[in-house]
Amino acid sequence: MASRKPSADYTRPSESELREKLTPLQFRVTQEEGTEPPFKNEYWDNKREGIYVDVVSGEPLFSSKDKYDSGTGWPSFCKPLEPGNIVERVDDKLLMRRIEARSRHGDSHLGHVFPDGPAHTGQRYCMNSAALRFIPKEELEREGYGEYRKLFE
Repeated sequence: MASRKPSADYTRPSESELREKLTPLQFRVTQEEGTEPPFKNEYWDNKREGIYVDVVSGEPLFSSKDKYDSGTGWPSFCKPLEPGNIVERVDDKLLMRRIEARSRHGDSHLGHVFPDGPAHTGQRYCMNSAALRFIPKEELEREGYGEYRKLFE
């Protein structure tokens, strides 16, 4: 079974590499703290089994097992797959206090965390699809995330 990449492999490329690698929307969301439109993004209604990783660094962030329909139009999760890969920061930019979620190694803006999630965690990780890359369970081994395959057996 393939194992997860060491955390040292999860790095943030240079800005010029990111401009080449990412779409303009992915760059705006992850590097400029943008937000994509609700209901018009790639993963808001994705129901396939697999994991979501940072589009910038590849670090594992969320599992489809923890994804739920929050009705907001963005992919929402009740908890992270790897809590250590999420950094939470206070965000006062919109004249209201929110908690921003960023990836630890890629330093990507992912979205925000709200205290209105399902009862068992109370958290809603409301993420931008543009900050994520989905890896279906069938491709976990090939993509280097084989240790997560057991989540779907």
